[in-house]
Amino acid sequence: MKINFFIIISLLSLVFLWGACNNTNRSESINNRDEIKIGVQTWAIANLNVTHFRNGDTIPEAKTAKEWEKAGDGAIPAWCYYNNEAANGEKYGKLYNWFAVNDKRGLAPNGWHIPDDDEWTKLIEYSGGRDSAGIKMKSSGGWNDNGNGTNTTDFSGFPGGYRYNNGAFNGIGKFGSWWSTTAFETGGAWYRYLTSNNGVITRKFDDIRDGFSVRCLKD
Repeated sequence: MKINFFIIISLLSLVFLWGACNNTNRSESINNRDEIKIGVQTWAIANLNVTHFRNGDTIPEAKTAKEWEKAGDGAIPAWCYYNNEAANGEKYGKLYNWFAVNDKRGLAPNGWHIPDDDEWTKLIEYSGGRDSAGIKMKSSGGWNDNGNGTNTTDFSGFPGGYRYNNGAFNGIGKFGSWWSTTAFETGGAWYRYLTSNNGVITRKFDDIRDGFSVRCLKD
């Protein structure tokens, strides 16, 4: 009986350890309830909020302005919450620098990827083009200055703000910005942003050391 009891306890311990080791991969996934089909594409309906790359490696969190600036200058992947407040992550997800977006270990969960510039263009064209897609992609609440959208695409674009390369935060309630994986010259990459001022979605490039939201596209 003692031997059997020891074996049972050992097996239970192994199961517990296996579950703990794999918990990150299970929790940092996107299920069918969290996706929406827009045209021929399937998008996640929330901004990315992961702390690990696809292979399980930890993505460094940069809280202070100095930590964020150091990560950018050193081409090191980093994430943060807006104003370093975890409550903002529940609504807006995390902000990532482009080094995290473009890391070969994979920022998106299995079965998903970060869209490139052309894939963003396809979404916008299906949604009516640059000048009218923004209002359809913005969430129907949460935007300052009566800048809410209709969210008829179900994209649910929230104004999560952004972080400058020097570590300063700006734009929550006013801007929603999302990286693409497409680089633009040295030190820059293309992204899309929505604003409370109008219903346009704008294509721009910016410093890869900045922090923007990330939205995943299904493979």
